[in-house]
Amino acid sequence: MKLAIIQVRGGTHLSPDVKKTFDLLNLRRKNSCVVVDNTPLYLGMAVKLKDYITWGEITEETFKLLLEKRGRIAGNKILTEEYVKKNLKTTLADLTKSIFNRKLKLKDVPGLKRYFRLTPPKGGYEKQGIKKQYSIGGALGYRKNGINDLIKKML
Repeated sequence: MKLAIIQVRGGTHLSPDVKKTFDLLNLRRKNSCVVVDNTPLYLGMAVKLKDYITWGEITEETFKLLLEKRGRIAGNKILTEEYVKKNLKTTLADLTKSIFNRKLKLKDVPGLKRYFRLTPPKGGYEKQGIKKQYSIGGALGYRKNGINDLIKKML
């Protein structure tokens, strides 16, 4: 299983400890997203940043959409089917499956950026805004499979 982590709030006036955790996750600006393995290491990082991010389990279908629409390679060029065929001798769908099933990692794709820049969600975040937890109607914290709906709103 993979986790999608999205930075919801900006990164000014943060403690050095929190800044370091954002750097380790490759989250450097608002509305950016990373997809990581569901391990205790990354879960601990997510809990530490719970006041600035939202996270949940991403499905393979949503991950494929994320790669197709927001995947970028060096030079800020879009990740295309031709690029994947040329460099990995596979299709984008097979690449998605192999990354999702942990046969490949995102860093194994030459030139692929390991983060995704998203737009603010169409229709906005939840009613309570970006300063309250998801469990009480806000946008922050753990949202299980609800992360897939949020990512689709942000593509």
